[in-house]
Amino acid sequence: MKVHILDDWFDTLRGLPCFDLLAGHAVTVWTDHEPDPAALAARLVDADCVVLFRERTRVTRDLLQRLPNLRLISQRGAWPHVDVSACTERGVLLCSDKGSDGANYAAAELTFALILSAMRQLPRQMASAKAGTWQMGVGRTLRGRRLGLYGYGRIGRVVADYARAFGMEVVWWSSDEGRARARADGETVAPSREAFFTDCDVVSLHLRLTSDTRGIVTSDDLALMGPKSVLVNTSRAGLIAPGALLEGLRAGRPGMAAIDVFETEPLHDPEDPLLAHPNLIATPHIGFVTEDEFDKQFADIFAQINAYAEGAPINMVNPSVYGR
Repeated sequence: MKVHILDDWFDTLRGLPCFDLLAGHAVTVWTDHEPDPAALAARLVDADCVVLFRERTRVTRDLLQRLPNLRLISQRGAWPHVDVSACTERGVLLCSDKGSDGANYAAAELTFALILSAMRQLPRQMASAKAGTWQMGVGRTLRGRRLGLYGYGRIGRVVADYARAFGMEVVWWSSDEGRARARADGETVAPSREAFFTDCDVVSLHLRLTSDTRGIVTSDDLALMGPKSVLVNTSRAGLIAPGALLEGLRAGRPGMAAIDVFETEPLHDPEDPLLAHPNLIATPHIGFVTEDEFDKQFADIFAQINAYAEGAPINMVNPSVYGR
């Protein structure tokens, strides 16, 4: 099969063990991002299969209409960036392993790194030291602080373990079903949504982005947070209502945010109001960007390609397409 891999910005995949799984295919790796649908379609005109690098490229009806040879899209995780209906109409099979084999430890580690960075003012302290002005302020100790985790999933539970190792108190909020699972596991659930946002020193979001969770954190929620509180988001920017985080930072509630995700990615404008806010710590969506995590995730993605080529596709999102 002619396999095209999109958005491998640092040309990482060819150096990983999992790349050997594609030995029987003609593989093209694109190491830049092409936002223009017409230009992207010209690149992919001969593709039988397209591999998506998370949500870096949107697969729209317009793009699919320009790719008459496309038969398979292989990826991992959720697919809010893929027009599944258009795929089905065009006879394109979408395969996606949601990664049921365990937590994304890379994302959990970055989450806690951001918590530490915010509470100890690490970016500003490092910049101050390098500028020769030495210390710039006074941070806060994690021990004894309350960490609120929104979303009772695998990554959140790993972050909870890290927090307890630092002596933090962990409190949860989630859907009705998630809160019930947390209580059954002996975890502490906030008495109310309002108490969760009001009483936590740090709130970290760990939810999938779906139609039900889009915009689930509102301006009213953020307004409940204390002036010294920190909001952390390594999940998806769309979990927060549009404009709410910038509005909250300008109002001083939360006092600081530490995020790895933005509504527009990649974001190249240093004067973007949110990115430039002095009380924002930001990383460029690197929660899953480690060699170890890439090898695990893309082994699953490449296995889907081989399964399809062998006539036994797996992890089908729109199975009615197969066998047409």
